[in-house]
Amino acid sequence: MEYQEGKRMISRLKDRILQPETIGIFLVLVGFAMLVSIYSPLLKEEFRYRFFSADIKKVISVTDRERMEGIVPADEQEIIYPVDEEFGIVIPRISANANVIADVDPNDPAIYQRALTRGVAHADGTSYPGEEGNVFIFAHSGVDFPEALRYNAVFYLLGKLEERDNITIFYEGKRFEYAVSEKKIVNADEVGYLKGDPQEKTLTLMTCWPAGTTLKRLVVIAEQI
Repeated sequence: MEYQEGKRMISRLKDRILQPETIGIFLVLVGFAMLVSIYSPLLKEEFRYRFFSADIKKVISVTDRERMEGIVPADEQEIIYPVDEEFGIVIPRISANANVIADVDPNDPAIYQRALTRGVAHADGTSYPGEEGNVFIFAHSGVDFPEALRYNAVFYLLGKLEERDNITIFYEGKRFEYAVSEKKIVNADEVGYLKGDPQEKTLTLMTCWPAGTTLKRLVVIAEQI
């Protein structure tokens, strides 16, 4: 008797689980979980910026830290230590701090997507920090979108930058300072900003816009100071 009742309960439970409404709810929950997983890096950056980036932080290199030992502010939250002084970028306003992969072909998705899983990318054929011409550093959303998005979310907040904001580039152990001079959104096929003025020392940062799409490009131009 109890055995038969148990079988009937299991049968009713199976029927409920296999109802279209139950399956639909399950699929919606799975889809929502996948979206949260994919976009969590962007959500994390936005949350951190809104609630923990009120003050512009100081950028201190390893050399600076050793020289300033004993007088560095006690509050470590006021300081950004670059993750890579051989080729790295720090943007204090948005607390961006990433290594830069040098000489990446911006026209080959297979190459730049691999690079973007390790940092942001310096475009092959453009200048290096300290040289005349334009240093072009970019992040993309494309072929390997979820994986690349997780690593290059550092550029998601570029739109928050304002004129005269500071950008620090470390290259071969040297430090180069730039000030933002322009910010614009351009069509995906526009490439005029890539080379810049060969007589000036400029830096251009580019990412896809809106985040997670390839519809437009957000471009930030800065001048060496």
